[in-house]
Amino acid sequence: MAPRGAAGLASAGPMAVERLSAAQWQRLEAEPKRGPLAHGFDDEDQGWTLRRVKLLIGRLFHVGYTVQGVWRLLRRHGWSCQVPVRRALERDEAAIEVWKAVGVPPLAGECGRG
Repeated sequence: MAPRGAAGLASAGPMAVERLSAAQWQRLEAEPKRGPLAHGFDDEDQGWTLRRVKLLIGRLFHVGYTVQGVWRLLRRHGWSCQVPVRRALERDEAAIEVWKAVGVPPLAGECGRG
């Protein structure tokens, strides 16, 4: 194998040819904005996962991707990992606002150190 110098280090292009056309990609970018419920996923709180995007691509375009392939596809188009803020279902926003204004009530008993 002969050395090719700087030309040998040049990129040969993407490792795989993208299977979605420009029009399909444009539609794929718009569909998640409708929300998971619009696409048959039962809970809005879960949001979009790679698995759900993979299923969405399969349903809309009849194109198969692996979960890793979906991650690479999204990264190639400038998407990043978003971690949703998870909050307890029992969270009481009104009580939190009162605690912020008044302060947390003191504990009933003194905590002694042994």
